[in-house]
Amino acid sequence: MDDLLTRLRALPKVELHQHVDGSIPTEVTWQLMRHYRLNPVATLEEMRRRLEIQDEEEGTLMAYLDKMHYPLWITQFYENISQVTEAIVAAAAEAGVKTLELRYSPVIHTFAGLTPRQSIRAVLSGMNRGTKKRDMKVGLVVIAMRQHGPHIAKILARQAIAEAQHLHARTGVVGFDIAGPERGNPPRLFRSAYEIARLGRLGTTAHAGEDAPADYVWQAVDELGAQRIGHGCTAVSDEALLRRLAKDRILIECCISSNYHTGAVRKGRPHPIEAFLEAGVPVAICCDNSTVSRTDSARESLRAAELLGVEAVERIHREAGAASFIRPESRLADGGDD
Repeated sequence: MDDLLTRLRALPKVELHQHVDGSIPTEVTWQLMRHYRLNPVATLEEMRRRLEIQDEEEGTLMAYLDKMHYPLWITQFYENISQVTEAIVAAAAEAGVKTLELRYSPVIHTFAGLTPRQSIRAVLSGMNRGTKKRDMKVGLVVIAMRQHGPHIAKILARQAIAEAQHLHARTGVVGFDIAGPERGNPPRLFRSAYEIARLGRLGTTAHAGEDAPADYVWQAVDELGAQRIGHGCTAVSDEALLRRLAKDRILIECCISSNYHTGAVRKGRPHPIEAFLEAGVPVAICCDNSTVSRTDSARESLRAAELLGVEAVERIHREAGAASFIRPESRLADGGDD
């Protein structure tokens, strides 16, 4: 197993679904909390239990999302956001990631006075610094939180376009997404925001089918025009939907560890990645939240290899790059930190 993990760590990997808030290395959060005297517990190990999902907590989405509250205490300030993002990029590079898309919700990092655009720029600054001496392609996917409503989503789509990678000689925004509580917030409500994102030449993805029925995946595809789907677990219950995803080459961003941790896939049940591949649906192997799920791209690839075989995992990473929203011309020379 160690030899296989070493082989997979060396494999050039494509990471298309990784959140900033849930992927900040625990030691970095702890360091910043202690610096500001905000640490709620006395030791790093106690802090780790609050940031990483524990065995007895697995299986519910709320317990999983609770792990992302503490980082928000310190990610309200430009330099802190930039610092934690740089650490995430470094950790991804250590795991062998060569193409990295990070996702980020700017609005929940504006409580101390940053504007949404400043919040976006802070992450981009960290991504630029993190890739200065590394052979990586990076891009940012801006998230609109469903619970903030469609109007805020439209504002964020415009802010995202202002920082689009194709408009700047540096790392920038490459995609647009919706996330947050699915039930009661159907994708169709966010159609206008996605129209804005498309007009601004951003790639489009949507969290759908993680905690809601397959109908939400249909809406993401038909009404939002999503090019990729985050999680999409419930899509396996609908054969017509699987045929549609395969026909239109709509990639599913599969997050194996996270899906079991949140209960999107029940413990003991097979992960949908196998059914997606059997139906001809393209997939990517993703971390979701590397800190919360105690994982990284190499470990997720190992989990996938246990299900599919190592050759299949190697093929998935080779092919997933074609679905990245980072355009070939966006692999730019160093354009500075900001």
